[in-house]
Amino acid sequence: MITSSQKRAKFAISAGRIAAVAMAASLLAGCQDTGTNAKAYRPIPPETLALMESKGATRSSPVLIRAYKKEAELEIWKMKSDGQYALIKSFPMCRWSGQLGPKIREGDRQVPEGFYTITPGQMNPNSAYYLSFNVGYPNALDRAQGYTGGSIMVHGACSSAGCFSMTDQQIEEIYAIAREAFAGGQRAIQMQSYPFRMTPDNLAKHRLDPNMPFWRQLKEGSDRFDVTKREPQVNFCGRRYVFDASAPGGQRLEAAAACPPLQQDPQVAALVSQKARADDTKVAELVQSGVQPVKVIYSDGGQHPSMAHVMEVSRPEAIAEAPREIPLDAKGKPVPAVVLVAAAKPVVAPAQAAAPSVAAKAVAPAAKKIAKAEPVKASPVKAEPAKVETARAETSEPQTSVVSRLLSFSPKLPSLFGSDESSKAAIETAAPVPLPPPRPRASAQPPKPQASVTTAQPVKLALNAPVRRPAAD
Repeated sequence: MITSSQKRAKFAISAGRIAAVAMAASLLAGCQDTGTNAKAYRPIPPETLALMESKGATRSSPVLIRAYKKEAELEIWKMKSDGQYALIKSFPMCRWSGQLGPKIREGDRQVPEGFYTITPGQMNPNSAYYLSFNVGYPNALDRAQGYTGGSIMVHGACSSAGCFSMTDQQIEEIYAIAREAFAGGQRAIQMQSYPFRMTPDNLAKHRLDPNMPFWRQLKEGSDRFDVTKREPQVNFCGRRYVFDASAPGGQRLEAAAACPPLQQDPQVAALVSQKARADDTKVAELVQSGVQPVKVIYSDGGQHPSMAHVMEVSRPEAIAEAPREIPLDAKGKPVPAVVLVAAAKPVVAPAQAAAPSVAAKAVAPAAKKIAKAEPVKASPVKAEPAKVETARAETSEPQTSVVSRLLSFSPKLPSLFGSDESSKAAIETAAPVPLPPPRPRASAQPPKPQASVTTAQPVKLALNAPVRRPAAD
């Protein structure tokens, strides 16, 4: 038998519960009234709804998201009435962090790459970064590979430590599009995250990157979507992605287990294979044309060029410097700087002096012509080599020697490659200072033939002699 005091206690408990529920309801209503969560319920902009309608989609039709790190773009695709997807809008990414390549461990600042699943429970209207939703990293393949980390979001605030960061206005629209798709019955949104657009040009440039085998897996999924415009069914086995595939007898595929014989739609498989062959042919053509493999190095991720005006961004010093493309050799190793310099085409200003080896090459043809020219006979005296050298080195223009005239491509240079008469004229022009006067000889014997002064010898001496004032007589 229940006493009156027990009845009063039971009534008090029930009243307390009712009051608590009423208070919670009032608090929730108060939050909505004050606009705390109003941003999570903003409508899709009218112009975006018009784009959907023009593509044959509705606000509640399923969504698919594609993201590209190198190009810093995030695409929103919507399903049409025929089951195919159409591109509705491409949003420039405000910030992403890390390098090209998959996320491997907690704290590496890497934005993940792969195929991920977003469910209604991953939507976060109370995010510290305005609005956000979790992309679903790590997936089954990431876990099978031993990759760690989590809480990878698409969010606002233009701040990234492994996330896809947008502006507040952008995430508000993207959040609304996803919210309406879930309200329309979509149970999961597929998000495809790529290092770059899977074009032949990108594949040729990054062909020696260690991540290329993994990127080839992602390309297969990308090709399937590009060919069919339908969401590919993603599965895992043999520590790799498999698409639109099933095992005989409904056998379950495991990411860490070996792949059994897989069954695929032969018609779709043929179209995907045809596209892959065409892309590989184009890659081979680009390689043959001289496209050099590179390694792209970021200080810490990047952003879309149109977002350069955004002032409040995480680690602005990291994106102030543009990414560097490091050329690679055939083994995938960075090309030494000395090799790059040697391979570069030299650009020499006309007024610049050439290096000794270049000077020798430039003077050699002229020296041959001069050597063949008719010698200018001088007085039969034994010339003193030092005097002849200094005399020939001295000209009416002290700052211009024969070498510098040859290397500066003077208008007088062509005459050195003409007839004997023009050669003599060029010699006289190049060395206008006369030979020193003869000195008294101790012997009346004629000088030896090899001591005769010719134009070839003095000029050769002048070319090799240092420029200095002749000794006073």
